[in-house]
Amino acid sequence: MTEATFPQCRIITERLLNPETTEKLLNRLVLIPGIRRMILNGPRLPVTVPYGPAKGCPNPHPMRKVICIGDQSIELQTHVGTILLELESREIIPALPSACEEVFTSFSFRIQEGRYMKTEPSLVDYAKYGPHADKTIIGMVDPKSHSGPVILQGIK
Repeated sequence: MTEATFPQCRIITERLLNPETTEKLLNRLVLIPGIRRMILNGPRLPVTVPYGPAKGCPNPHPMRKVICIGDQSIELQTHVGTILLELESREIIPALPSACEEVFTSFSFRIQEGRYMKTEPSLVDYAKYGPHADKTIIGMVDPKSHSGPVILQGIK
């Protein structure tokens, strides 16, 4: 039995996104039916300073904010630079540029199609979630994170 291969896209911007821009874009993307999984990539924004003389002290970063996606609130843990998407089918790809163009008015972006997410469990997935992990979170593990991925459900 062969599993279906889902198309994947990557949204690349010419700069890192502030929380307000990220919130606007994600609220437009969740309205597009057929997006299976989404990963926000960028530099991690730790709650405390991870190393150096201030190790363990609070890290008051201005980009670490709570944003609302639909009716759910999430705390940004990364300074978003790239957004990876896994789609149900290729017919959804033409809807992505229009959602991005509404948000990215003062700088450019690109949408690339390719393979950007893991489709099989890795050693990190196994170590973090065990042998019976949910298939929807494969490849979405941050080995340095002490929490799991944020899963948005029932958004429309």
